[in-house]
Amino acid sequence: MSSTTTATPVPAAPGLFAPRLRAMTVGSVALISLLAFEALAVGTAMPTVARSLDGLALYGIAFGGSFATGVLAMVVSGIWCDARGPRGPMWHGVAWFVVGLLIAGTAPVMSALVVGRAVQGFGSGLLSVALYVIVGQAYPQELHRKIFAAFAAAWVVPSLVGPAVAGLIVQYLGWRWVFLAVPAVAVPAVLLIHPGLRSLGRSTTTGPPAGAAARIGWACGAALSAALLHIGGQQRGASAVVLIVAAVVGLLVCAPRLLPAGFLRAARGLPTVVGLRGLASAAFVGAEVVIPLMLSRERGLSPTSAGLVLTVGALAWSVGSWLQGRIPVPASRASLPRAGLTCITVGTATVALAVRPELPVSVAVLGWAVAGLGMGLLYPSLSVLTLELSAPGEQGRNSSSLQLGDSLFAATVLALTGAVLAAGSAPGPASYMLTLVVAAGLALLGALLAGRVVVGGSTRPLG
Repeated sequence: MSSTTTATPVPAAPGLFAPRLRAMTVGSVALISLLAFEALAVGTAMPTVARSLDGLALYGIAFGGSFATGVLAMVVSGIWCDARGPRGPMWHGVAWFVVGLLIAGTAPVMSALVVGRAVQGFGSGLLSVALYVIVGQAYPQELHRKIFAAFAAAWVVPSLVGPAVAGLIVQYLGWRWVFLAVPAVAVPAVLLIHPGLRSLGRSTTTGPPAGAAARIGWACGAALSAALLHIGGQQRGASAVVLIVAAVVGLLVCAPRLLPAGFLRAARGLPTVVGLRGLASAAFVGAEVVIPLMLSRERGLSPTSAGLVLTVGALAWSVGSWLQGRIPVPASRASLPRAGLTCITVGTATVALAVRPELPVSVAVLGWAVAGLGMGLLYPSLSVLTLELSAPGEQGRNSSSLQLGDSLFAATVLALTGAVLAAGSAPGPASYMLTLVVAAGLALLGALLAGRVVVGGSTRPLG
């Protein structure tokens, strides 16, 4: 008599919209979208705001102040998440974000709007790190690539429609509603997350991690340097040089204390992960600010047509994020980062060729699409690696480092790019070529270092 055995079916992994994760996913993606929309919409509305409030003198600090408080908040949020869990930073982040928007939206003078923007930036910094820690604690490892792909899409979609929507709001409702409309969505979004937050365990530590006070002190120095860098990037002449040099020196002193040990020498593991994120961000942003100017001045495109090239890159970014969440798990941790940075290198170098008038503009379009695809492959995979390489009590600090490196690298390159373009009477082909070649070089450096995300020769795949 033969016997048969019945294999026990392996339960399928839950999806992002499984019952216990559905509200958490919708709320988290909505919050990311709001942070992205507000960051992009303010740039569209600010010229009108400055004219309305007669505050052109404070125009730079309205951006630099928000950026600086965001840098400080990322560090505070990382310490807080590791000490007490992500619930406190999440709720406080939403509160600061909403209050800052209300202050800015009702500001009677430009100085009040600057205060509102600073408060809003602090809330954004708290939220951005807390959301990463929530992913590490609430989602199973096999879903990390997919949820970070959703986060990437939540940034890309506002980049497509945010400026246009903000322009319509300014034109038909008034600039104040660019600030005042967002809280109506932010509060319901965090309420969706609330039930899932209650299920997360609290940290077992009894107080702040060792060195927390010193870390906050260095964060204050980095925040001040970041503000000077942002303001200096909007100046011209000797004042720009003085501010940028002072800011870069300040960042060189403060930033290494906030990033993983071994960051400057690209030590294996997390230091390289953080470095790759910074290099990619610097390369992409450095090229992105040059492309519309180059295509408008050198190739005669209208501002709308030049902007559509950036839209192609944003769409390709979304496609890359979608692909990395669905392709088979790569054999090595280094595969997706290396592929992404290679695409950014090739794409940016291709865009640089479009400086030559004998080549069609389609060369720039194709190049920027390849670069956007690379960003989509890279960003979520580095976020996954950060959580994979973090012990439970280090997720906040390491997520903070990842986002700090991203922000500070991008801000530095933006300021230096602005200085290059401002040199001389007007930017020309040589200036565009120089900035795009530097951007491609940063991405190439990242591609060459990508293998160092692997620790101890391990080729264990991403989760």
